[in-house]
Amino acid sequence: MAFLINDVELNESYPKDFDEVKHVGFIESMDSHKEDYINAMTEYLRMSGIYWCCNSLALLGKLDNNHSSIKKQEVISFIKSCECSNGGFASSQNHDPHLLYTLSAIQISLLYNSLEVIDSDKVVAYIKNLQNDDGSFCGDEWGEVDTRFSFCALAALALLDKLDCIKEDIDKIVNFVLKCHNFDQGFGSKPGSESHAGQIYCCLGVLALTGNLHSIDTERLGWWLSERQLPSGGLNGRPEKFPDVCYSWWVLASLAIIGKLSWINKNKLERFILACQDVELGGFTDRPRDMPDPFHTVFGISGLSLLGTYPRNILPINPIFCLPQHILPSHLQYQTLPPT
Repeated sequence: MAFLINDVELNESYPKDFDEVKHVGFIESMDSHKEDYINAMTEYLRMSGIYWCCNSLALLGKLDNNHSSIKKQEVISFIKSCECSNGGFASSQNHDPHLLYTLSAIQISLLYNSLEVIDSDKVVAYIKNLQNDDGSFCGDEWGEVDTRFSFCALAALALLDKLDCIKEDIDKIVNFVLKCHNFDQGFGSKPGSESHAGQIYCCLGVLALTGNLHSIDTERLGWWLSERQLPSGGLNGRPEKFPDVCYSWWVLASLAIIGKLSWINKNKLERFILACQDVELGGFTDRPRDMPDPFHTVFGISGLSLLGTYPRNILPINPIFCLPQHILPSHLQYQTLPPT
């Protein structure tokens, strides 16, 4: 078979079995690099990095392992040290607060069953202060607008059981997201921006949390998403791009929300994800034989969880919140469509 130029060709040398032991070792090794160059250079996304690592372990049922090098109290103390006076959370100490890291802090707290460390009233005030008159949200005080931040705001409030605090603004929030809806049925970062699988996931999350999935043509959107699968089995984020393991989450979760998970070839995607494992270090890469990292590791594991096609010890994941289903609070209400 001839492969498109923006694809990879898998061969028999790539791994075909899920190496849980290596992955756990890789994730836990992240805690031993606190003084190295890479750790210093990634300080700006530390909170999200901890979420990626903790969520990976949680999905493998290893987060509460007493032998884990990632200790609960150290993580919780780090979260508290990143809490800012305006109620938001920063990526690390002495950094500015941001919606992305505020959501990550809440997700980590839930993973450790420690949501009480989050001052929910202050978080609500912080999030409300970032909303604009048109319903959009800025990521921080510096004013960047992106549909990612609309999702982060609503997901954070939903996990804290505070979504009612902005109920009078829900219509404006939904209307802004729908203004980012394109002719191909995808969504962009803002009105007029190109459709992208990551933005589609965020916008579907907003619509799912507000009960507005009926506002879009899910049949045509399902087609656009399923067209992201390449001959290798991997998924890309938009046309003419290479496949990347992270889209095993963004695309699959979007398909799961609208009930179209069966519209892609699950076995071929599983083969691609497994081929992206690093057989020496553990962890997942974006494409076979690149370097592994926590970001691609969590989304590789999350993608396998959504697929559910291979016998392994990976727990079921929620397609909206990217957390193990069993840890989510009972108060959560959201909409997903039945499989078709």
